[in-house]
Amino acid sequence: MAPTLDRIDRRILAILQEDSTIPVAEMGRRVGLSTTPCWRRIQKLEEEGVVRRRVALLDPKKVKAGVTVFVAVRTSQHSEDWLKRFAEVVSDFPEVVEFYRMSGEVDYLLRVVVPDIEHYDLFYKKLIAKIDLADVSSSFAMEQIKYTTALPLDYAGKESG
Repeated sequence: MAPTLDRIDRRILAILQEDSTIPVAEMGRRVGLSTTPCWRRIQKLEEEGVVRRRVALLDPKKVKAGVTVFVAVRTSQHSEDWLKRFAEVVSDFPEVVEFYRMSGEVDYLLRVVVPDIEHYDLFYKKLIAKIDLADVSSSFAMEQIKYTTALPLDYAGKESG
């Protein structure tokens, strides 16, 4: 069950998603709380798992990971053991930054970041050497039009039903 988030919690989360380095006193000022109650709310959001962790977002080009490849995988294997093995294989590749089991035509979708096509080819060869896949289709992102790590918070204060 999702925790109930009030307007102040949602505002704190919006600020944290924008910049988690903002001092608690400044955050409290922005949401209308003194430092201690604001800090307690942040701690509660962390304890409840709403805030999973606070991280730094890097510029992909400056760390030589500027090429994004979406990799659609189809398999004829649909056992739990195969999925576990596949997940272990994929998790060992630092180039894979997102990994989803899908509905529809594609069984799995990976988002892979690499410096260039040559490095993607090396990744691809290592992947197919480690696990049997029925079909792998790669699409290279030409331009990133929107990117955010911020989740929409409009739904967080509403009961689902």
